[in-house]
Amino acid sequence: MLRAVLFDMDGVIVDTEPLHHKAYYMMFDAFNISVSPELYESFTGQSTINICRYLCQHFNLENDPEELVQSKRKSFTSLFHNDPSLQLIDGVLKLIKDYHGNGVTLVLASSASMFTINNVFTRFDLDQYFIAKLSGADLKASKPHPEIFEKAAESSGYSRAECMVIEDSTNGIKAANSAGIYCVGFDSENSKNQDYTTADKVIADFSEITYAIMKDQSVFR
Repeated sequence: MLRAVLFDMDGVIVDTEPLHHKAYYMMFDAFNISVSPELYESFTGQSTINICRYLCQHFNLENDPEELVQSKRKSFTSLFHNDPSLQLIDGVLKLIKDYHGNGVTLVLASSASMFTINNVFTRFDLDQYFIAKLSGADLKASKPHPEIFEKAAESSGYSRAECMVIEDSTNGIKAANSAGIYCVGFDSENSKNQDYTTADKVIADFSEITYAIMKDQSVFR
């Protein structure tokens, strides 16, 4: 039986990608580096610090990666508080309430920093539904490494066989696969050039994975 759902955040709960995109490119400009769209897309699902470490190495920057992180975070925070376009993904709050109301344990497992996670959860009053929030930025390895989902499952108090991951990125799906946890790939209009072939189930709308539909699936035991 389905006992716990491990949610990604960006692209699943809230679409902060347009704000992140703006903030990253403001940071790229600040450090005078040219990042192609293809390279930028390859970063999807990775933590900011790991992206900045890669950039420093790739572009031979003398700056500490943390300098890039702080530059990007400053830009993102300004955009977060001033851009009215930031909203929850359609249908996700209804799904969260559906799971929570049926006793399913909810855990957030995001590559975003805890700073960003807390901003989103405060803005949309989501803490009441989740028992734990994990940030990939606080872990040794980023998605596609399975560590974040292994720890999220452990935080839920249930076995991985009783958990389900909801992800929208290639790296996130790979991380769930490696952790041995059933993974739903959310292929939405916000998703761009992501690979869903290894997801156990691919959806385009959250109504496809309500508690009534998923609770007794034979994969959960």
